[in-house]
Amino acid sequence: MILRKTLLPIAFLLTAPALLQAQKAPIQIAADLTDAPRKLYHAEVDIPVTPGPVTLTTPKWIPGNHRPTGPVDDITGVVFTANGKVLPWRRDDEDLYQFHVTVPAGVTTLHAHLDCIVTARISQKLAVLEWEKLLLYPANTPVKEIPVQPSVKVPEGWGIGTALTPTDGYDPQHPKGGTTHYAATTVEQLEDSPVITGEYFHEFPLAPEVTPKHFIDVVADSPEDSQLRPAVLIALNNLVRETGAAYNSRHYNVYHFLLTLSDVAGGEGLEHGQSSDNGVGEKGFSDPAHQLAESDLLSHEFTHSWNGKYRRPYNLYQDTFAKMQEGSLLWVYEGMTQYLGNVLAARSGLKSQDQYRDMLAMSAANLDYKPGRDWRSTEDTAIAASILRGGNPAWANWKRGQDYYQEGELFWLDADTTIRKLTDNKKSLTDFLHIFLAKGGNTGPLIVTYNRDELTADLNQVVKYDWATFMHDRVDAINPHADLAGIEQGGYKLVLTDKPTKSERTIASTGGRRGGGTDVWYSIGIRVNGEGNITDVRWNGPADKAKLFPGQKIIAVNGNIYSGDALKSAIKDAKGKTEPIHFILQGDTFVTNADIDYHDGERYPSLVRVDGTPDYLDDITKPLTTPEKAPEEKKDATN
Repeated sequence: MILRKTLLPIAFLLTAPALLQAQKAPIQIAADLTDAPRKLYHAEVDIPVTPGPVTLTTPKWIPGNHRPTGPVDDITGVVFTANGKVLPWRRDDEDLYQFHVTVPAGVTTLHAHLDCIVTARISQKLAVLEWEKLLLYPANTPVKEIPVQPSVKVPEGWGIGTALTPTDGYDPQHPKGGTTHYAATTVEQLEDSPVITGEYFHEFPLAPEVTPKHFIDVVADSPEDSQLRPAVLIALNNLVRETGAAYNSRHYNVYHFLLTLSDVAGGEGLEHGQSSDNGVGEKGFSDPAHQLAESDLLSHEFTHSWNGKYRRPYNLYQDTFAKMQEGSLLWVYEGMTQYLGNVLAARSGLKSQDQYRDMLAMSAANLDYKPGRDWRSTEDTAIAASILRGGNPAWANWKRGQDYYQEGELFWLDADTTIRKLTDNKKSLTDFLHIFLAKGGNTGPLIVTYNRDELTADLNQVVKYDWATFMHDRVDAINPHADLAGIEQGGYKLVLTDKPTKSERTIASTGGRRGGGTDVWYSIGIRVNGEGNITDVRWNGPADKAKLFPGQKIIAVNGNIYSGDALKSAIKDAKGKTEPIHFILQGDTFVTNADIDYHDGERYPSLVRVDGTPDYLDDITKPLTTPEKAPEEKKDATN
């Protein structure tokens, strides 16, 4: 029997920032991003203190990252002064995020200067500030109890996007650069309020009839990219309306989608309560083909405002950024968001129902052909999240990675279709969401924790069922195969065919962060990058049995110099024959030969409709509201 902590009362976690700010003077933090083109940020921080020893800290465990990613090693140039005099300081011997300073008698404000070396999410034309790069505040104090008042200085002419409340008349439609002052908040909320800024900046209002107000702020490396297509804006209008119908609540005072479009600044998808930090390639939303690979990004991170930021697992929420965030319920935090983000993308028009099914097939097949599930449960991928994130792709299928995302997606699809099946499609997971995510009604940015017992109770309010066993069997137990019950109850079947779906071909053709390379995973069992290097080998698959390994470079296939097409042709030509596929490979400084004994041809995942069964899967992706129609666009040329 597993003992679980009782659910904290809602009132325990709700602390009004205004009340806190009235109790004591806020920290003043002035962020200076004018050196962003040189990959440097600066900050001047004034901290209310009393004389004597003081311990200050920077954030370590960053909410949403699920691991200790605080950039303390990039924080440099730290100087403490009081009344104009430089004070000595010493880093803590054990907690390297902490700084010890002794404040002289008579001093009530300690000044700190610090710089941060920034090498990601930044270019010559734009920058992203996640506040852990510059924050400094009293250690060992709940961050929701520390008031702080920020300001941000950016290069001349640059615009700023953030959910922080400006106090000096900042006009996003006429950005001038310089300094913008913001209303006081708490360290907890400031860390949850990123800033994007750039020379090519546009802010677009969304679904203007909806309250609170919603915006998408866009910065790009070239002026034409910051002008989003009308079809994208219309789909986002639909998304805002669809979330109201799906979640029956809003837990923010304003919401800003923050979007960076840059091949230099890198990809990102990080949730916040009143905003989301989204980064894609320069052409990520430039046309329908590029958009497909990113189609669930904005809906996923937006959904996190409800599931993850407002409703948060009891053991993932900590009152300081120094304490470990425990991940056992990430199959809800991330997994249910993965499910809802994809569903909402289809409902709003960010992708079609056909594309939704194609991409679901790709995800489900990847999980079903992941041998690591023979020894590692879904729950363990969540518990071990902080050591699995950012791992090497070599043998990743045997080790497993952040599978709680896609495993959770299949789990909640299974739950949704189970509810529909038990109620003859009269109820669905939406009824559960109206209970679970709307608890407390419309609120500002708050955190309300939950545990597995509450999930079970809320599901039982929708329909009586043994939900505790349902969770245990799918999440805690070892399952050699993926949970395909939701797909099958939804009226479809996962199959492998000799041609990739149109969606898979489209994603591969754009060569973005989710495309590129050659994937022959379901045939010979390898993934190859654009340079011909094997990134992963399926454990106990044909290539594994032939002793191929990750890191090898394919030099030739069947006597032909390697290319993706040559590899696929060799697999196709070997179908039904007895001759193995011949490889010449380079590993380290050695060249070897290998023969793969495989004769079943190309295999790619797809969903096919099962006649005579309820079509719940398509019911799930139908809009709950009347969608705004997008203009006709040129279709991609992928055949």
